[in-house]
Amino acid sequence: MSKEVKKETAEKTSKTAKELQQEVAEKAKQVADAANKVAEAAEAESAEAEADNTEEAAEGAEGEKKSLFGKKEKKNPFKEKFEEMQDKYMRQLAEFENFRKRTDKEKAQMFDQGASNVLEKILPVIDNFERGLAAVPEEEKGSAFADGMNMIYKQLMKQIEDLGVTPIEAVGKEFDPNFHNAVMQVDSEEVEEGFVAQELQKGYMYHDTVLRHSMVAVAK
Repeated sequence: MSKEVKKETAEKTSKTAKELQQEVAEKAKQVADAANKVAEAAEAESAEAEADNTEEAAEGAEGEKKSLFGKKEKKNPFKEKFEEMQDKYMRQLAEFENFRKRTDKEKAQMFDQGASNVLEKILPVIDNFERGLAAVPEEEKGSAFADGMNMIYKQLMKQIEDLGVTPIEAVGKEFDPNFHNAVMQVDSEEVEEGFVAQELQKGYMYHDTVLRHSMVAVAK
């Protein structure tokens, strides 16, 4: 190959390399410019979105403020009617519950009063049983008649005990006007002064109520 041809070939090669270098530089610049534009656009969009959020927050706060300090919204008439009927129902329900409790209490009091009246009439029968058993002679206490009377007496006492009747303790207890009825004072060496020395008639309780006070003699 001649020198001229080599020189021409070298010049073309050099020119082509410069052109490629310039083209690459231009492409790089275009890419950089495009990247900058994208970044600027993203930044502008972010700023706009932030501004929109701030505006929406301000509008929400303003709307809330208006709802708090502005005029009250008119209530739904159906809702008001429902609330009125619900309140009326709850009041009637409370009144009925109070009425039920009151009637139950009155019925219980009436039952206790009726039972007390019946039991008070039975107490003299019990007194006569006790007097009759106490009057049985010693030699006849083991007889069939005495055993039968004693069994009837125990059965009667068991029945009234199941109804809630219990005898009041008296002898040896301190006199208590709530349970005892003092009819006399006696000298006693067995109990102290002011204590019950003798029980003349047994008293009874009906649950927590005195059915009959014990008739007692108090030591002086």
